[in-house]
Amino acid sequence: MRGFAHRQRAQQMGLRREDVLGKPCIAIVNTWSDLSPCHAHLRERAESIKRGVLMAGGVPFELPALSLGEVMVKPTTMLYRNLLAMEVEELLRSHPVDGVVLLAGCDKTTPGTVMGAVSAGYPTIFCAAGPMLNDRHTQRTATGCETRTVGAGTHTKLFWDEHQAGRLSDAEWVQLESRMTRSPGTCNTMGTASTMTNIVEALGLALPGSTAIPAMDAAHVRHATSCGERIVQMVREGLTPSKILTRGAFLNAAAVQMALGGSTNAAIHILAMAGRAGVELTLADLDRLGREIPVLANLFPSGDRLMEDFHYAGGLPALMNRLRDMLSLDEMTVTGRTLRDNLQGRESLDDEVIRPLSRPVSDSGALAVLQGNLAPASAVMKASAASPKFFRHRGRALVFDGPGEMMARIHDPDLDVDEDTVLVLRGGGPVGAPGMPEWGNLPIPKKLLAAGVRDMLRLSDARMSGTHYGSCVLHISPESAVGGPLALVRNGDLIELDLPARTLTLCIDDAELAERRAAWQPAPSPFARGFTRLYQQHVTQAHEGCDFDFLQGTAPTPEPPIY
Repeated sequence: MRGFAHRQRAQQMGLRREDVLGKPCIAIVNTWSDLSPCHAHLRERAESIKRGVLMAGGVPFELPALSLGEVMVKPTTMLYRNLLAMEVEELLRSHPVDGVVLLAGCDKTTPGTVMGAVSAGYPTIFCAAGPMLNDRHTQRTATGCETRTVGAGTHTKLFWDEHQAGRLSDAEWVQLESRMTRSPGTCNTMGTASTMTNIVEALGLALPGSTAIPAMDAAHVRHATSCGERIVQMVREGLTPSKILTRGAFLNAAAVQMALGGSTNAAIHILAMAGRAGVELTLADLDRLGREIPVLANLFPSGDRLMEDFHYAGGLPALMNRLRDMLSLDEMTVTGRTLRDNLQGRESLDDEVIRPLSRPVSDSGALAVLQGNLAPASAVMKASAASPKFFRHRGRALVFDGPGEMMARIHDPDLDVDEDTVLVLRGGGPVGAPGMPEWGNLPIPKKLLAAGVRDMLRLSDARMSGTHYGSCVLHISPESAVGGPLALVRNGDLIELDLPARTLTLCIDDAELAERRAAWQPAPSPFARGFTRLYQQHVTQAHEGCDFDFLQGTAPTPEPPIY
């Protein structure tokens, strides 16, 4: 009876009975929307995937899902990552499908769709949106003209600081606004978007070399068709995420994060994905790999190239080939072959973009995990994008309670601040903000910018965009909103960072800290209803992946009853 109803309704949409009878039904989860510029081309890519599915003997069905355009969603897409994960899981569980192609790529869409698909358990392949194209900016100088390659994110921050310092005119700033993002696709720096799509490829859930293909390259269209063909075969082979996502696969992905100089946001997302797969992975694992593996990808913000260059140099397979002695090569992938097989012959085509181990971009490490009385659970720092002079630093705190207060005070010419001051922003964590926005790259005060200062030590319980740079300590956990020690810091307190020792210390005695803790009271939440209330009640802390406590793990969910 149920099958009759399904076939009947398929015919209502114009399909013939023989079009669906006995064939794998493939869901195409598409995160396209008119307010997601990174995904502006995904309607067309869905058609290419459908073509591949049909060519392989399957039946494609496109299912729209929550679209999270990073710069368009307020207060932060991170607030909605778990909502997207829930939607994908329930879309797959509630519909008559056998496998899924995930069409995503902007920052939180990648972990969100993967988390949902992993929990649902169907054969899954990830089709990345792909990075945008490079652009160039020419400036007149005293000696002529200087042309530089520019992209999204990192360069925005760099040029904004120059504009604030009076070294970039209003006209140049307006010109850059219209030039820096010249095509659909995700940020072309090694920000969160490319970090996460490359991590998913390293996990074995995407076709080799696919995640670096530029969004507007004809190869991207062909790749989408290949995803459609391959998912049908995966259904017939019974190749589910549980056969791919082992601890070895996650350690491979973490190693790739370090070699890429990837975003600190990955420290949250990779833990959340591992939790959905039932794989034990901790920040200690990430810190160990951060110490062992240098940055090899010469990509902004750690280097000076962009994702289009990475694609031409051989993409992720070439980078992983550099690391092959540090990887678990017998892990299964969506190709139906092992990682060892997939890397065969995939050499770097440009040693300036994908550096050899003997000549890294940075040996400081892409991620350092800190602990101390200011971060009892953890904090993270992207050492490769920070200034070495701040690796060991002691300075007095200047504290801001939220971005509103910070922006009202930070550029005051009378602000008591110098280059050695430690800027502290609290109220930016998963519960407090809520949603843990990208507030961690605190602005440099204008008066210091004008004096030539371009970096300071900055601390927060918020995140930082993967496209940003600077000496920023992030994800301080537990966060201030739940009573973490960051809530107890006062103006003038001395704070000490020792990056080599991995410590972050509030330099006051235990008795004083205890007295402040006893006097602390949590701020009441203004959210009495809706998803934000659910989020605040159930989100875990940064060192646990910021997933919902009721969605972690692999406990089976019963199939919806059919009668």
